[in-house]
Amino acid sequence: MRPIIGITCSKKGQDSSYCLKDCYVFSVRRAGGIPVILPHTDEEEIIKEYLKFCRGIILSGGGDVDPVYWGELPGPELGEIDPQRDKFELQLAELIMENDIPVLGICRGCQVLNIACGGSLIGDLQTGLSHRQNAPRDYPFHDIVVEKNSLLQEVMSATRLRVNSFHHQAVKVPGKGLQISAWAADGTVEAIEGIGKQWLLGVQWHPESMTDEFSTKLFRSLVAAAVKNNRQPG
Repeated sequence: MRPIIGITCSKKGQDSSYCLKDCYVFSVRRAGGIPVILPHTDEEEIIKEYLKFCRGIILSGGGDVDPVYWGELPGPELGEIDPQRDKFELQLAELIMENDIPVLGICRGCQVLNIACGGSLIGDLQTGLSHRQNAPRDYPFHDIVVEKNSLLQEVMSATRLRVNSFHHQAVKVPGKGLQISAWAADGTVEAIEGIGKQWLLGVQWHPESMTDEFSTKLFRSLVAAAVKNNRQPG
């Protein structure tokens, strides 16, 4: 049976439309899953209902997270924030981890996972390496080094990857129960993962926008983990 994969989304425009790039949907379908978009809510019971039918979750990319969640003041480079989305995704992330549901955090989603575990972010990267590529979204922009014996290495079967890059925030200190599994050449954290048995990965790049073998492996691994997920949230 094809597992349902819930995907978080953004809200934009004067009519507050929910939106999500279609490449997320295509990536899940190609990997063998059934994609379902999850609207924002602040009701815990609704979030729990989401997790009853979703066997895996993707925390999608998007705008900046409010730095109040890791105890810092807003800096001059802070982009547009969505308080409702922040609250929803952080609550969702906590319930995901409480119930050992397979989860892939992408860009902002990686950062949300880290904050939900008590970690912190760098509010605006100031290094010699550009992390905001001026190139097509599917173009591999810079290299990353994958930690040996990590879940990410197991999924990718590689210790070096070339990825795209569209961010200015990044993980600073990993949260409780998380470890760093990939780095860029300038020391920027490019991936985090759980240290337990749960399939939990956060990547700073956008694999949904790429069609290389490694991006395909990432989504297939999430779907495979979702197939094995038989837990019912409490």
